[in-house]
Amino acid sequence: MFETIIDYFESINPVLAALYATLFTWFLTALGASFVFFFKNMNRVVLDGMLGFTGGVMVAASFWSLLAPAIEMSKGEGFVKVIPAAVGFLMGALFIFALDKTLPHLHINFKETEGIKSPWQRTTLLVLAITLHNIPEGLAVGVLFGGVAAGIPEASIAGAVTLAIGIGIQNFPEGIAVSMPLRRMGMSRRKSFMYGQASAIVEPIAGVLGAVAVMFFIPILPYALAFAAGAMIFVVVEEVIPETQQDKNTDIATLGFIGGFIVMMTLDVALG
Repeated sequence: MFETIIDYFESINPVLAALYATLFTWFLTALGASFVFFFKNMNRVVLDGMLGFTGGVMVAASFWSLLAPAIEMSKGEGFVKVIPAAVGFLMGALFIFALDKTLPHLHINFKETEGIKSPWQRTTLLVLAITLHNIPEGLAVGVLFGGVAAGIPEASIAGAVTLAIGIGIQNFPEGIAVSMPLRRMGMSRRKSFMYGQASAIVEPIAGVLGAVAVMFFIPILPYALAFAAGAMIFVVVEEVIPETQQDKNTDIATLGFIGGFIVMMTLDVALG
C-alpha cells in the first residue's frame, strides 16, 4: 500500500503533492478534534501521555527527516559542511521565538498567556497556540516535496510522505488537546470541533509555501530543512514538554515521548 501511495505522489506535481500531504495532516487534527462529539472530558494522564508522544515524534522527525538530510546534502567537509544546518536551525528557532513573543496565545493549562497583551477571548488564544505549533510542521513537509521537485538526490517522495504520516499521527492528539478544553469551558461541541480543526489549517498553507520557495531557490534547501527542524525543536522544548509537567504525570509523559520518538524513527528508517 505504501508503494502505491509513493507511486501516486511521484506522478503528480510536487506542490500539489505537498498540498495533499499537509491536508492529510490537517485531517488527522480534525479527526482528533472530532472526539469532542463523543466525550466532554479527557483524562489529564492520557492527555499528558499524548502530548509527550507528540514531542517525541517532533524531535525524531527533526533529526531523521530534516537535520540529517540537510547535513548530507551540504557541500564541503568538517565545520563547513555543518554550517547550513547550524544557521538554518538557529534561524528556525529564532523565528518561532519571535512569534512566541509577539503573537498572543494561551497555553493548554489556561494559566499562562504569552505574547502581546490582547483582548481576544481565551478560546482564540488557545487556538493560536496550537496554530503556532503547526507552522513548522507544514513547512517541513512542503520543503521536502520542494526538494524533490528541485531534483535534490537526498530529498525523496518516500521521505516526504513518511514525514507527513508521522506529523499526521502526532496531530491527532493535538486536535484533542484543543477541542476538549474548549468543551470543558462550556463551548458547544460543534464550535469546539471547528476551533480544534482550524488550528491545523496553517499546515497546508505553510506546506505549499515551503515547496514553492525551495523549487525557486534550490540552494536554500539545506537551510530550509534545518529551519523547520529548529522551529519544531523550539516548540517541543518551550511549549510541549513543559505542558506535560504541569501535573504529576511526568513518567507517563516521558514514556509517551519515548514511544513517539521510536515510532517516528522507525517510520523514517523503514519507509523513508
